[in-house]
Amino acid sequence: GVYSMHMSNLEAREQLVEIGRRMYEKNYVASNDGNLSMRVMDDEIWATPTGISKGFMRAADMVRLKLDGTVISQGMFGPSSEIKMHLRIYRENPEVLGVCHAHPMMSTSFAVAGIALGEPIYPEAMVNFGSVPCVHYETPGSQGVPDSIAPYAKSHCAVLMANHGLVTWGRSLEEAWHRMEAVEHYAQITFNTCYVMVKANRLSGQQIDALAEIRKSLGIHAGTLPQGLPDAVNLKDVL
Repeated sequence: GVYSMHMSNLEAREQLVEIGRRMYEKNYVASNDGNLSMRVMDDEIWATPTGISKGFMRAADMVRLKLDGTVISQGMFGPSSEIKMHLRIYRENPEVLGVCHAHPMMSTSFAVAGIALGEPIYPEAMVNFGSVPCVHYETPGSQGVPDSIAPYAKSHCAVLMANHGLVTWGRSLEEAWHRMEAVEHYAQITFNTCYVMVKANRLSGQQIDALAEIRKSLGIHAGTLPQGLPDAVNLKDVL
């Protein structure tokens, strides 16, 4: 995680441009939606500006802020009203060096339905981020948004915001972004199996315990693991 802290300011701004471009190209945002930030000093972050599509930003557009929200420097536009949510996550969890917020289609659909992502169906999801709670609705840009996410800032690394979207965080901006991709992928798989096919083979408690060991060996502790079935249901080949 020390990586972000020792990046030059130019490298940090260029990484925000790059991740913003990926976010736009994956269709995780429409119009000027979404925002990204990374912490470069104990009390300073770089963040994406409001009013510019995440696919078409330049390094010079980035906004530098103190953790109390004071703008140190900016281009044509200031920070998004959502920046309060980023700042709160950094303050709650000193390990965090990167935050991603967007409205990926499937994750946002679960957020609109008010359904958490916690089905024990996909080992990668359980290893990488555990579960994704869905926090109650608050008006976008309001103080209620950071307040709703704060309880999960240390224990999890991603939350759905009811009727709004997804926010992920990590020990670097890259890790936060990879978690966003992984959550959206998991949401798609959950939708397909649990809601369209209406057939999902959930893992057993024993199978989940083995994944918990893998998490431990990788040093991942974000997110809680779901309960499994008493017995495994996926041990026979299907012909």
